[in-house]
Amino acid sequence: MKVDYIIVGLGLAGLAFVEELLAANKTFIVFEDDSQTSSLVAGGVYNPVILKRFTPVWNAKEQLEVALPFYQKLEEKFNIKFDEKFLIKKVFKSIEDQNNWFEATDKPLLSAYLDPEIDNQKRKGVIADFGFGNVKEAGRINTKHLVEVYREYLKTENKIQFEKFEHQQVKFRKDHLVYKDIITDRIVFCEGFGMTKNLFFNYLPLNEVKGELIIIHAPELEIDFLIKSTLFVLPLGDHLYKVGATFNWSDKTSNPSEEGKSELIEKLKKVLTVPYKIVEQTAGIRPTVRDRRPLVGMHPAYNRLAILNGLGTRGVMIAPTVAKQLFNNLENDKKLDSEIDIKRFE
Repeated sequence: MKVDYIIVGLGLAGLAFVEELLAANKTFIVFEDDSQTSSLVAGGVYNPVILKRFTPVWNAKEQLEVALPFYQKLEEKFNIKFDEKFLIKKVFKSIEDQNNWFEATDKPLLSAYLDPEIDNQKRKGVIADFGFGNVKEAGRINTKHLVEVYREYLKTENKIQFEKFEHQQVKFRKDHLVYKDIITDRIVFCEGFGMTKNLFFNYLPLNEVKGELIIIHAPELEIDFLIKSTLFVLPLGDHLYKVGATFNWSDKTSNPSEEGKSELIEKLKKVLTVPYKIVEQTAGIRPTVRDRRPLVGMHPAYNRLAILNGLGTRGVMIAPTVAKQLFNNLENDKKLDSEIDIKRFE
């Protein structure tokens, strides 16, 4: 078999890159072994503001301008709704918190997203003694559904193989690569935390941060917005809410833990007063980089190998932009943004 590209890993990064290949009529095959769960268990929220520090997300405006039409196109392609827009209500903890909000609403990069009016309306079951601040232009992509639908689509097109990719089987020829019985021009690795086992790219500094979420059933809670407090509470419909997330730097497993559950229950006491029942708990490993920028680009020694990784906690916003950049770099020799280029670690 001969293809233009082999893609290793089909989470959000791999999916976004495949869309670039399809648009350019490139041939490809994807390898996916279900070892990484980050895209499947993600909250999927896109939010242009870092609410802890009232600062804009890196390149938020530019990323949203690419990402929102990207997901809209996928909705049209599959005739399924993946993008649910909603307000985020930031819970203020103090008068000082409110003042910081007012200051932030004056900043040019934030004014489009932050409502200067404080929302003092009481919501049953929600602890918000100092009111809420409204964040606009936010929403959630149902990443689990999207990735599952996309994998199924590639299966029907015979463009995906559900098996482990064996890096040591890559053979280098003068003008192409050989992997088992496949001849290809390039291989792009979108493996998430699986990169640490990739003998070509494991020199890059990828950290793993475990994140855990719970889904609760709370019939007395009636909100149609996301609450952002010490954690987030995200409505899913039918009185179900996704609650998260933990950040655990020491536990390297992607199994849900009692410790993670306890942490979320403890934090939830400061957010909700209504009774609830935990109906599900999920966990995944987020691939993050110390400078909080993705890992994108060609291998310094093997220019037919490339990487698209390190999307961290904002993969929903970042993936379509960096996939486009990598494609243009490989196919049209366009320079990568130096902030994302893996050359920064050479």
